[in-house]
Amino acid sequence: MFINGKAKEKNTYDAIVVGSGVSGGWAAKELTEKGLKVLMLERGKNIEHVKDYKTALKHPWEFSHRGRITHAQSESHPYLKRDYPYNEMTENFWINDQENPYSEKKRFDWFRGDIVGGKSIMWGRQSYRLSDMDFEANVKDGIAVDWPIRYKDIAPWYDYVEKFAGISGQAENLPQLPDGQFLPPMEMNCVEKEIKKGIEAKFPNRRMTMGRVANLTKPHNGRGNCQFRNMCNRGCPFGGYFSTQASTLPAAQATGNLTLRPDSAVNSVIYDEQKQRATGVRVIDTKTGEMTEYYARILFINGSTLGTTFVLLNSISSRFPNGLGNDSMQLGHNLMDHHFRTGASGEFPGMEDKTFFGRRPNGIYIPRYRNIGNDKRDYIRGFGYQGRASRDSWERGVAEMGFGPNFKEALTKPGAWKMGLGGFGECLPYYENKVTLNTAVKDKLGQPTLLFDAEFKENEMKMRKDMANDAAEMLEAAGCKNVKAYDNGSYPGMAIHEMGTARMGRDPKTSVLNGFNQMHAVPNVFVTDGACMTSASCVNPSLTYMALTARAADYAVKEMKKGNII
Repeated sequence: MFINGKAKEKNTYDAIVVGSGVSGGWAAKELTEKGLKVLMLERGKNIEHVKDYKTALKHPWEFSHRGRITHAQSESHPYLKRDYPYNEMTENFWINDQENPYSEKKRFDWFRGDIVGGKSIMWGRQSYRLSDMDFEANVKDGIAVDWPIRYKDIAPWYDYVEKFAGISGQAENLPQLPDGQFLPPMEMNCVEKEIKKGIEAKFPNRRMTMGRVANLTKPHNGRGNCQFRNMCNRGCPFGGYFSTQASTLPAAQATGNLTLRPDSAVNSVIYDEQKQRATGVRVIDTKTGEMTEYYARILFINGSTLGTTFVLLNSISSRFPNGLGNDSMQLGHNLMDHHFRTGASGEFPGMEDKTFFGRRPNGIYIPRYRNIGNDKRDYIRGFGYQGRASRDSWERGVAEMGFGPNFKEALTKPGAWKMGLGGFGECLPYYENKVTLNTAVKDKLGQPTLLFDAEFKENEMKMRKDMANDAAEMLEAAGCKNVKAYDNGSYPGMAIHEMGTARMGRDPKTSVLNGFNQMHAVPNVFVTDGACMTSASCVNPSLTYMALTARAADYAVKEMKKGNII
């Protein structure tokens, strides 16, 4: 590794965006459209829209291993192999664990993309707003710190990003799940409609709605509508769902103000102690190992929660010996993720003459109802459910011992209708749940790695009992038979909703960022990915990252024009 000392002459921009995922893409779009010359840095390889979605149109039989990974891939991906996102159909999108290791005091499943677009290509696309119930939760419960914003502060920005991204959904007028700017919702199938009737008749305070999802139900902003292929995690050549490649990157490139540099791992932020601000970043070329410095007036660090945390912890100076902006000693702490993999499923009789067509890339949603109003449990916060009804396919015969023409004929017809509900619960922001730098273990570029020490605690465990029991109770009330509750266990990281390690707050002594996602101690640095979250809510968080990013970019440019950021 060597340093290019002439970088400053040619490598200066108005703004640098670190990361190209959901929030990084939005930062690049907003800053370029406001006239700034922007450098977007991405450690992963370049993936071009449509052209580089190599598996998007493949049939199952065109995969050598029918989607499964080989023994060699299992060995080179000891963490990613733990769950379904890493598979033969998506392997090109994920990082190599062996070359980029991490360590665990307690198990943490870290799913890292290694491409331009980050996990915006592979995300689940469920898109929900936080409510005032979420923004007020910490102060009302007397835990952690208070959010420095309320719903009214971010509501216009939710409107703004939804109108651009395209979110399909149904308005429900629920205070715990604010409505948005929706495209027409997808339709429930016949069994889901019956389940909805049964649940809402028995439980008037519970609502079952169609999932709010960043898949287009009609053409939108020059993108084609969703084709109901349900192969979204391979990349969508139709642009049928929101991703950096389909949405924010083309908008940023259209301005002529964007420079995109893939294969560029940001090592650290450069801090000028005389000027008391960040002046740029150090970047390692992942192919050559060359280190180059890039400079800008403002920095948006959007490397995904843990990538951002690494960059900030690794940015050490005399002023910040514990990481950039870490006067509060909160950086790396309060690590959160949603806990899930618990719920119930059952069979729904009486609809054997009906089936469904297409592969809808979305399910139903039951918003939080626990610890709302007069409902009080032996834990705080709550959970929501995602789920769907479907009929068993020919695959139900894989484990059978049958053979012959009658057996084969039976498998040409759909099997029983089944309905499943899986809970997603809120994790509290515990200071002791943390990630730290591990200088004893280096990655392929010679950089320190991360060490995880986080777990779900008593509050989450109590909540999980309700998540399973309530699901079973609702399915039985709606007419399902052979209902079975389950809890398959959940470790932090598995939901891929990691957040909280550089939280927003009102007091610089207890938080890293202010109400505009601006570092208290370094005012020209902004963090708008999941690291900024002060609490987790129980809804999928990506839409909130989009709204916070657009809001912060607007604020940053206005502050630059006022001369407050120089």
